[in-house]
Amino acid sequence: MKAKIGTFLMIIGSVLIFAALGLFIYNEHEQNLAAESVSKLMPQLVEAIRVQKEETSEPVLPTVNPQKEMKTAEIDGHEYIGFVGIPALGLELPVMADWDYDKLKIAPCRYSGSVFTGDLVVMAHNYKKHFGSLSTLRPGDSVTFTDMEGQTLYYEVAALDVLSSTAVEDMTSGEFDFTLFTCTYGGESRVTVRCDRTSAE
Repeated sequence: MKAKIGTFLMIIGSVLIFAALGLFIYNEHEQNLAAESVSKLMPQLVEAIRVQKEETSEPVLPTVNPQKEMKTAEIDGHEYIGFVGIPALGLELPVMADWDYDKLKIAPCRYSGSVFTGDLVVMAHNYKKHFGSLSTLRPGDSVTFTDMEGQTLYYEVAALDVLSSTAVEDMTSGEFDFTLFTCTYGGESRVTVRCDRTSAE
C-alpha cells in the first residue's frame, strides 16, 4: 500500500514539474514575441510621427486642452497614440490607443485618459521588455511621452503603489498627470507608478 502511495505521489510530482516547465517555456516564448514586436514597431512609429509632424500646419503646444483628441496612426492594423520613454529602464515602448488582452501581448496600451486632460494611464504586461521592471523605479526618475504630433511631454515619478486587481477606481483617481501600471506575477496586484508633469528634461 505504501509503495502504491509513493508511486502515486511521484507521478503527481512529475506532472507538476512538467506543468511548471511548460508554463515557463510558454511565458518565455510570449516575452520573446513581445520584445520582437517592440523592436519592429518603434522605427515604424517614429517614422509615422515624423510624417504626421511635417503634415501638421498648426503649432503644437504641450498644454492641457480637454477639447483636443490625441492623434493616432495605424501600424499593422492597430492604432497607436505615441510612445513612452523610461530612461532608468532603458525603454522606449509604443502605446496603443486602446486595450484588450490580445493587444497587450504586442505593446503597452492606453487604459484611460489623455495627455491633453492630464490623466493618461498606460498599462502593459510584466514582460521583461515591457513593464516587468516597473517596480524598480524610484521617485525622481524621469518618464517621457511622445505623441503622434511629435510633442514630448516630461514627467517625474512621484510615487509607487501596489493596488489590488479589483481597485479599478483607484487606478484612475488622484491628481497625477501620468500613471503606468502592470500586474504582478499571478495577477493578484498591480504595480502602479504615479508621475507628475515637469516643464523640461
